[in-house]
Amino acid sequence: MERPDPTKLPATAWAVLGILAFGEELTGYEVRQWADHVLRHFYWSPAMSQIYSELKRLEKVGYAVSRAAVSDDGRGKRVYGITASGEAALAEWAGRAPVEPPVLKHGPMLRAWLGHLSTPERLREQILEHRADTERELAEADASREVAARFPEWAYPELTIRWATRYYAAQRDLADRMLADLAELAEDGRREESA
Repeated sequence: MERPDPTKLPATAWAVLGILAFGEELTGYEVRQWADHVLRHFYWSPAMSQIYSELKRLEKVGYAVSRAAVSDDGRGKRVYGITASGEAALAEWAGRAPVEPPVLKHGPMLRAWLGHLSTPERLREQILEHRADTERELAEADASREVAARFPEWAYPELTIRWATRYYAAQRDLADRMLADLAELAEDGRREESA
């Protein structure tokens, strides 16, 4: 079987390798927990199948290794760790790979953009729902940040979660501004004129 070209790894593979770079051997499930605890606040929340695919890909290129282990309850498990070449490649990628602009897919704004096909009441409900979701994400990010702040080796993950809390606060404030804009639009009667 042909070995994958390590220079063509997707960013998700680098993210999984990054989780392993914190020095612990982890199961695929633990990688997922780490991603859900930290990465989801600024990058992605992967499916278990995606994590295992990336772990296998990283093993094929020699950036990760796995071994059979026994869990505390006596059951078998597979743990993964980063190799020296994986750590060097990850440092190279983090330091030299081009920084792509973030991809924004904002469902609530797509609905606002299509507001002429809705009602002001429904748009307001959708923005309020988005605001509530943002408040929940803000609380979860803040809780994750507090946990990360307890561990000196998580100084940089804590910084990214701190950024996430600011991001969610900004999203909440933008939702509030959109609600005010919708109210202003309704007062102006512009929606009725454009119908």
